Amino acid sequence: MLSASSPPITSLLLYPKACKFGQSKSNSKRIFSLRASSSLPVYDTKLKVEYTPWLIVGLGNPGTKYYGTRHNIGFEMIDHIARTTDISMNTVQSKGLVGIGAVGEVPILLVKPQTYMNFSGESVGPLAAYYQVPLRHILMIYDDMGLPNGVLRLQPKGGHSHHNGLKNVTEHLNGCRSFPRLSIGIGNPPGSMDMKAFLLQKFSRSERKQIDAGMEQGVDAVKTLVEYGFNDTISRFNLGQKYKFHTI
Repeated sequence: MLSASSPPITSLLLYPKACKFGQSKSNSKRIFSLRASSSLPVYDTKLKVEYTPWLIVGLGNPGTKYYGTRHNIGFEMIDHIARTTDISMNTVQSKGLVGIGAVGEVPILLVKPQTYMNFSGESVGPLAAYYQVPLRHILMIYDDMGLPNGVLRLQPKGGHSHHNGLKNVTEHLNGCRSFPRLSIGIGNPPGSMDMKAFLLQKFSRSERKQIDAGMEQGVDAVKTLVEYGFNDTISRFNLGQKYKFHTI
């Protein structure tokens, strides 16, 4: 089974020295011990499953004070994924609340950093290094004021979009930006409302319905991404999200 024991102190210093995350031959035994079964379900032959583990991180702030707020939407998505995959978020490692399991035959590590938003990288960096997860398999989930409320977008890479949590993660990955991200739209502050107050505000009833519906769609998209990568299904997901609230 997978091991989520706390890493030795030295492993906390194993921040990647280049924009290359991956499994070396000498470190192969440190990777998740989940192995693919020899008898797998039959899928479309055009879709190839890659069994390299995924590190899936939701950004947010710990504590009941921030529960259900716009800025904690990353935490909420992790909770949704955990429930649908029957993964228990019951381990503390590298300043993060961790759950270990799988999507299909692909091992995943779910993480909710407990460092507070602006220091999320202090959890993500050591976990990525300890488990030797390649950069292309580090999925960051976070709130995005640049998207309408409830609209989601999956991208293979990008900038930090002035998101302090994402910015700190990038810094702890040696400035590398080539990691996937799922951004969840929360809309813009109305009128002259302070941005920080908006981020720490809870959703209205109508906004909550849009977010909950988006969460369900997001879970399916994340599962597809983990098993098959950025394929046509993800492209269709992004297109559908872009126009989901458009009416003719």
